[in-house]
Amino acid sequence: MRRAYFDKVASNEDLHRRSLRGGAISMLAQGTNTVVQIVSTIVLARLLMPEDFGFVAIVTAMTGFASVFVDLGTRDALAQRDSITEGEVSALYWITFGTGFALTIATIVIAPLIARFYDEPRLEHIAMALSLTFVLPALYFQQHSLMRRALMFRKLAVIDVSANILATAIAILLAHRGYGYWSLVSKAVLTPFLTAAGVWISCGWWPRRPTFTTGVKDLLKFGLNITGFTMADYVARSADRVALGYTTGPRELGYYQTAFVVYDNPLAVFTAPLHGVAVATLGKLRADLAALKNAWSTALSALTYFAAPTFAVLSVTGQDLIVLLLGSKWADAGVILSILALRGPAHVIERTLGWLHIAAGRPDRWRHWGLVNCVVLLVALFCGLPFGPVGVAAAYAGFTYLLFVPALVYAGKPLGIGVVDVLRAVGPQVIAALGVAALGFLLRHTVFVDTPPLVRLLLLSVLCGAVYLATMTFVFRMTRPLVIAASLVRRRRRDATHG
Repeated sequence: MRRAYFDKVASNEDLHRRSLRGGAISMLAQGTNTVVQIVSTIVLARLLMPEDFGFVAIVTAMTGFASVFVDLGTRDALAQRDSITEGEVSALYWITFGTGFALTIATIVIAPLIARFYDEPRLEHIAMALSLTFVLPALYFQQHSLMRRALMFRKLAVIDVSANILATAIAILLAHRGYGYWSLVSKAVLTPFLTAAGVWISCGWWPRRPTFTTGVKDLLKFGLNITGFTMADYVARSADRVALGYTTGPRELGYYQTAFVVYDNPLAVFTAPLHGVAVATLGKLRADLAALKNAWSTALSALTYFAAPTFAVLSVTGQDLIVLLLGSKWADAGVILSILALRGPAHVIERTLGWLHIAAGRPDRWRHWGLVNCVVLLVALFCGLPFGPVGVAAAYAGFTYLLFVPALVYAGKPLGIGVVDVLRAVGPQVIAALGVAALGFLLRHTVFVDTPPLVRLLLLSVLCGAVYLATMTFVFRMTRPLVIAASLVRRRRRDATHG
């Protein structure tokens, strides 16, 4: 077992095969987690009030920035290394654990200040409880990275899904028994706790006496550049919650947060699992830029092919979906969701820029882009804030479309990837998805304006999906992503048949 964590990966052919399988498994696990998240959102939204979601969102927006410091970017740094020793991983473990512990203590100390800033005493105890979400992940980050480096995506998928399901079940039980926002806090704390237990049981590697080599210094330097990006990215992604919570209060923030959670789930399905696979594989192709470029283009094109129409349909049906799932008291969240979902096709693409930065071994460029992106999105927030949650969502969507192509071109420059490469990989999908969204909104407000919400949602989903598929097949002549998906399904069935 230990050799699997520290040996080099096999040939490029074996790496390609295992990467495809790992990507499929990771996306299946993320999809399962999304279903669990949607179910929990439906149940909890009916048991709790918008204010309960708002209280937790305020605290996580104020304190969540600390979580990006816990691993110091070492998980991605470790995953892309050709070789690593046990002593070096042990050193990383104790460094990240110490960082997580320190951040937990710091959050407990500033909890009263958060409550005073928002003039809401309940926020103090929420912040203290959520401080555990810093130290608990630090217990397993390095073991998780070793398993990912060894391409053990199946085991990781089982752990992640199991922890999510159990934490969600406990949260729903607490909400049913009248614990209010504490049910949301419990889920946030229990998920990393259960994940840590699963990883420690499955990994089989235990930290020992650290060895502080030049390799550890290089990993930390690499990781801190990644941390620079994630910090700037977190500021950009959480400033909206801080500003809206302060200017509009917990109720309006509750609508925005719920819409954002629904939007963020499919975004995570398409981007989160593939990041781990891409980081673990593309970096190993660095010596063959042609192979790396081909692998990146194929993966990004296939990802966008399926993600873009998903968000187009979500945008068109978002208002009906929210009311049907959560009830009429959440109708305001439906409008916000429709606007956020329009951002989806470009946002999915922009979220993959880390593939290229890490594959090129240039996390410093990733950090630089994070700062640029942060400044631009803060400008977007400033423009949208006077118009409330709807204005913020619209401003974010517009600015994301301005940034996603430059983001990938900048990331791909050290690898010879330019504007033409990016547009060839994702242009047809984005154009088709936006066209489908426009058609869907037109039909929703004309032909189907008086149709019952459930029937309208189903009809628009089918029609938009069919139009997108026809456009991609007959107009853009793009069928390769379907072929790749079909081959993965056949391979999965064959693997299942042979045990």
